[in-house]
Amino acid sequence: MGTYIQYGCGLWSPPGWINFDVSPTLRLQRLPLIGFFFKRGPTIFPEEVRFGDIVAGLPLPDDTADGIYASHVLEHLCYDDFWIALRNTHRLLKPGGIFRLVVPDLEMRARKYLSQLDNGIADSNTWFMDTSNLGTRRRGGAVALARSLFGNSAHLWMWDEKSIRAALERSGFVNVRRCHFNDCKDENFNLVEQVGRLHDAPAGIDECAMEAQKPI
Repeated sequence: MGTYIQYGCGLWSPPGWINFDVSPTLRLQRLPLIGFFFKRGPTIFPEEVRFGDIVAGLPLPDDTADGIYASHVLEHLCYDDFWIALRNTHRLLKPGGIFRLVVPDLEMRARKYLSQLDNGIADSNTWFMDTSNLGTRRRGGAVALARSLFGNSAHLWMWDEKSIRAALERSGFVNVRRCHFNDCKDENFNLVEQVGRLHDAPAGIDECAMEAQKPI
């Protein structure tokens, strides 16, 4: 099958893929002796998920991966860390290796926001802030503070097709294109892609899914 890497996998760890996540919860669950105390509640990571941070660098050699996948990950990085993540992704791929990613589509949200304004919908701003995950509805207590300090749920930088295409090309990728569910020539990506991740059903928006390749 070759070597295939998914980073920011969450609880989705398809067989045949090396699945990484940077969640603090995952790190706690992997602690010896006391880790089982944190394996309660809805967030229990499968045993095959490894702790790994694409910004710090995944523990794999250069030119290792035939394919890399990142779904709804890059928008959780600050601008500077985003560029580091792209460089590290490029470095991990073999020449000719494929990178596929999904990020929330800023342009489609902006267009729908403006359309709602034109139609007199007064709380269009609320819809936009909620669906882009840029706003904070209320101040929380200790739990919310811990999530903001140690979690990765907020969107720190938004992207659209034009900007993500330019970023991929600037980072050395070629054959950059907008892609769709399970349309990769490498069928191993069919194991990792989830159709629901490419479409925000509550917002009624198709997300920005892109494919790029490391030059041969």
